[in-house]
Amino acid sequence: MAEITAAKVKELRERTGAGMLDCKNVLIEMDGDIDKAIDALREKGLAKAAKKAGRIAAEGLVRINLTPDGRQAAILEVNSETDFVAKNKDFIDFVDKLSDISIREERTGLDEFLEVKYDESGTIGDKLTNFVATIGENIHVRRLEKHEREGTVYIGYLHGAGKIGVIIGLETEAAASEVSVLGKDIAMQVASMNPLFIDESQVDPEYIEKEKEILIQQALNEGKPRDIVEKMVQGRLKKELKEICLLEQKFVKNSDITVKQHIADSSKAIGKDVKVVTMVRYEVGEGIEKRQENFAEEVAKQMGS
Repeated sequence: MAEITAAKVKELRERTGAGMLDCKNVLIEMDGDIDKAIDALREKGLAKAAKKAGRIAAEGLVRINLTPDGRQAAILEVNSETDFVAKNKDFIDFVDKLSDISIREERTGLDEFLEVKYDESGTIGDKLTNFVATIGENIHVRRLEKHEREGTVYIGYLHGAGKIGVIIGLETEAAASEVSVLGKDIAMQVASMNPLFIDESQVDPEYIEKEKEILIQQALNEGKPRDIVEKMVQGRLKKELKEICLLEQKFVKNSDITVKQHIADSSKAIGKDVKVVTMVRYEVGEGIEKRQENFAEEVAKQMGS
């Protein structure tokens, strides 16, 4: 009998959209033959999503969830092919329920998460497969993470009804209610300005070296003398770091001060120290190459003209 590896089960699930357990069982039945397994799943009515699984899904929703005390936070992104589906009530309800499950669930690896019970009818993976078959679009849970850190309070912000979601973790002795306004200010800053790092200490040295090389070449291409390029580049690099590091950015609500100064002022007003230790920003479809469609051409194809 052929060995049924986790990789083979995962491949079958990705190709058919069927649940992990269904994929494993049918692979055992078909002695590890993926093509036969696909046919078997289709015959069982469990692979209705097979042809949709390869289609680009770059729309969807981001959701955040926090415990009442702000000590735990979860964020996830679920994708659909079209914005029309992303605004569908059934899709929204589905994503909201996944968000509710995510804050309670310890398993946050995507494969594990799909095996979590959704309701009495089955797992999240089962629900997803049935949903794809009903909606008629490729839908998938793209990413998910949960945060919990000793001495940290989490604040979240959702922008554009779920196009961007941000979680900020604040190390402080203050309660969530005391830092809620500050936390939202910082989260809105992250949503708007999309910093890559909290501060310069987080910047990867390799990133700095790469940027330095690019800036040096830019300066040389501009015809700047080589003997002053190094000094010029240091200044440009410092300016760039201020743009990509959260604490060094100008505060969007008051450009006269930096985010670091705003935190210091707010900490003083609260009477307790506050330090940003976590920054997570999800934007729907980021990093996915979206399909470009010409609607007129698509209609013409449908009509056979």
